[in-house]
Amino acid sequence: MTSSRTSAGDPAAIRAEGLTKRYGRGTAVDDLSFTVGPGRVTGFFGPNGAGKTTALKTIVGLARPTAGRALLRGTPVTALRPDARLLGVHIEPCGAHPGRTGRAHLRSLAALAALPRRRVGEVLELVGLEEAARRRVGTYSMGMRQRLGLAAALLGDPEILVLDEPVNGLDPQGIRWLRTLLRDRAANGGTVLLSSHMLGEAARTVDDVIVIDRGRLVHEGSIRDLERSGENVVVVRTTEAERLSNPEIAARLVVTEATVKSHIGSVFAKLHLRDRAQAVAFAYENGLVHPGGPG
Repeated sequence: MTSSRTSAGDPAAIRAEGLTKRYGRGTAVDDLSFTVGPGRVTGFFGPNGAGKTTALKTIVGLARPTAGRALLRGTPVTALRPDARLLGVHIEPCGAHPGRTGRAHLRSLAALAALPRRRVGEVLELVGLEEAARRRVGTYSMGMRQRLGLAAALLGDPEILVLDEPVNGLDPQGIRWLRTLLRDRAANGGTVLLSSHMLGEAARTVDDVIVIDRGRLVHEGSIRDLERSGENVVVVRTTEAERLSNPEIAARLVVTEATVKSHIGSVFAKLHLRDRAQAVAFAYENGLVHPGGPG
């Protein structure tokens, strides 16, 4: 298990400074800045297409930003040599050749990272893949591939763990297992940054939240601050006004008063809610919440 380790400079485990990533005329990440503290599980949230995966790739060095930079423990990621003991990454897919066994895949990664071979058996046990280790990855279910990707990220027992949608494909038991694993790592000084579009589930795991929409930061703080902010008022946005009267949404948001405004092709509604925590989670999962929007 990761032990508490200190850095000589920046107290932040991860720091993003003005990260921007453009593809042609499109902007996936737009002047994004935030910090992730050590010994914390931080959730990186936003609706599908918000730019989460692209942002994570720039943070871990898998994509070069158009502007800005990312730092790990105070050092620009572009200046760091690959080190499985510092950084563990799982961004889908798991990257294993379908014709190789799970054990062979992990052994090759361990050799490349100069890690002891015994570590392969340890992470296979940790993620619950011991019995499937000799099977070809092409026969794995989505949940098993997810566990294999997590095993690869954990090989070096890294100080910093970055995971993209780690609960995808996991059954309820697997989600509970992952929650315990990540909480234990944070309790022992490790840093976890995980992305998700499902704030409701991840809220049980994370300490802090970073929320982006269309590549831009819209909220940063503790999960408790998010749930308590606004005195039971939340602003939601949709380009389809009829969505606000959808029976499922209406039942969860429990509108007691609403003021609707038009703004750049979107409709905003200020909602007074009876249960803010549940409503915020549901709204984020459905791409409705727009913190700080017109109201």
